Amino acid sequence: MNEWRDEGVAWPVANPVVTCASLSDANFPSNFVADPFLYVQGDTLFLFYETKNSITMQGDIAVAKSTDKGATWQQLGIALDEDWHLSYPYVFNYLGQIYMMPESSQKGELRLYRALNFPLQWTLEKVLIKKPLVDSFIINHAGIYWLFGSDHSGFGTRKNGQLEIWYSSSPLGPWKPHKKNPIYNVDKSVGARNGGRPFVYDGNLYRVGQDCGETYGRRVRIFKVEVLTKDDYKEVEVPLGFEEPNKGRNAWNGARYHHLDVQHLSSGKWIAVMDGDRVPSGDPVHRFILGSASLAAVTVVAVVLGVLLGAVKCIIPLSWCAHYSGKRNNALLGRERSNLFSSKVRRFCSRLNRVPLSVRGKIKPNTWAGKLVLAVTIVVGVALTCIGVKYFYGGNDAEEAYPLNGHYSQFTLLTMTYDARLWNLKMYVKHYSRCSSVKEIVVVWNKGRPPRSSDLDSAVPVRIRVEDQNSLNNRFKRDPMLKTRAVLELDDDIMMTCDDIERGFNVWRQHPDRIVGFYPRLISGSPLKYRGEKYARHHKGYNMILTGAAFMDHTVAFERYWSKEAKAGRELVDRYFNCEDVLLNYLYANASSSQTVEYVRPAWAIDTSKFSGVAISRNTNVHYKIRSNCLLKFSEIYGSIAGRKWEFDGRKDGWDL
Repeated sequence: MNEWRDEGVAWPVANPVVTCASLSDANFPSNFVADPFLYVQGDTLFLFYETKNSITMQGDIAVAKSTDKGATWQQLGIALDEDWHLSYPYVFNYLGQIYMMPESSQKGELRLYRALNFPLQWTLEKVLIKKPLVDSFIINHAGIYWLFGSDHSGFGTRKNGQLEIWYSSSPLGPWKPHKKNPIYNVDKSVGARNGGRPFVYDGNLYRVGQDCGETYGRRVRIFKVEVLTKDDYKEVEVPLGFEEPNKGRNAWNGARYHHLDVQHLSSGKWIAVMDGDRVPSGDPVHRFILGSASLAAVTVVAVVLGVLLGAVKCIIPLSWCAHYSGKRNNALLGRERSNLFSSKVRRFCSRLNRVPLSVRGKIKPNTWAGKLVLAVTIVVGVALTCIGVKYFYGGNDAEEAYPLNGHYSQFTLLTMTYDARLWNLKMYVKHYSRCSSVKEIVVVWNKGRPPRSSDLDSAVPVRIRVEDQNSLNNRFKRDPMLKTRAVLELDDDIMMTCDDIERGFNVWRQHPDRIVGFYPRLISGSPLKYRGEKYARHHKGYNMILTGAAFMDHTVAFERYWSKEAKAGRELVDRYFNCEDVLLNYLYANASSSQTVEYVRPAWAIDTSKFSGVAISRNTNVHYKIRSNCLLKFSEIYGSIAGRKWEFDGRKDGWDL
């Protein structure tokens, strides 16, 4: 709903709004959250959902509330905890009472609970049906109450492809089976299993179903109910209108989303809640298999390396073989002859142990060929080790965003370029658009024929802003179309990891009044002289951050840059075709006596323009001389910043990674 707040963090709040970490941080340990259902009371939204307790490893029903239209959520705790697994907490109102019908298939029955003290105290009202129904809901349609659910326990039932219907004059029952039960018993990709609350739009009833074809809960599908009577049922699939996440596992729902609850508010607006996951069902097993295979391969490489170095004389010691204890006697030999399999294993090991002899004879470590083989073997071993560790401990393989106070946010990526650097831009957009927190990419096009947005492989919208004049001042031009407070100004020739970008964004959210970036400079000396990062590190401090790779609040930064006070500085930028980042640092320093810049050290960064010959600053000496002149001019206009200095902070300097 794009809710904004004027607070000291980056708004608007981004998805996901609730994670298992949200619940764990509130002292309710959780492994995952799923199956969300909304209940609306006035201006307050209550969110009921399944949570898997990371201690008991059992599904419980948790509840949270929001008083700001769903932007933020307060975790209230566990609403329902039974001795069996609970999920799918369908909450509804009937005759002034609030009821919850969670899935209790492990108990073997469908149970209805009534709120004693909403939302945290519930009591069992009634067992509706003595069947292990999965993902059930109740609706009132044409004066009759209908219950939809799946029973996967029957003989010949297709799991996740079965659906049944019952009807009654009251949600309390008794319930009678539909004449056509089972309504579905088809392939699991068809959407038979329910995936959330049904809803009415323009007088039509819609059912939410799960597509479990590729993996359990891969996506939700919407079906328009055309016929619902005691004797017949017909529905037809309609478009959901939801764009598939294309950031892969860097999206909060990149691997699957299997539940949707839609609510029509009294204001006339609509609100919906969806669950999502970055990893498909069964992914931990997949990671374990690949991780084990990688580490097994490392063992093989280590043995090969040992053989090449002469440290390993046999691959498998015969003492490891069954019935072998070193010295043979007649009784032992008799047992060995009777054990054909053991003999075959021992013969295989003996033959395998002959391999090192031939290899050591052919490869000499002192020769160039031998050294090359050893180097390649070591590189392969290190690579396989990294792969194995990644699969075992690498989580879901996503470069995830960092929450601040339990909330996520997004930023706009802004870069400035021209036609000769189009190849740079294509690589840049393809890479950074898949970072978790990037909402949009704005390309400031300064010269030449601009590309079309469709020419760029992007996971987010790309807006190309064509400028009339080729000026570096365009980088900080006011732009009312920006959708986020946070802007990452990043040159199109800088490539770094998404994780570094996300870390920098997290630091900026903690200090939104500062320029937070990845390239520090220390301006000092008499006369002032522009120097590189090595100088700043040698003197253990910095007072400037290059805005070619920096986060800032565009509502503050761009206003300062285009203020009357900055006019003389902008004219110098146009004259030198340089120093726009230096000017912004001076404007920040001039506006505050406290710290105005913050440094985050990236794990690595590559300047891709060096490979193409289209670098803007190809001659470093000339480039630094021009910037030194800028320092002198800006100091005369805005006052010197040479007296400021902030030490590098190890917590943000990449040293803990």
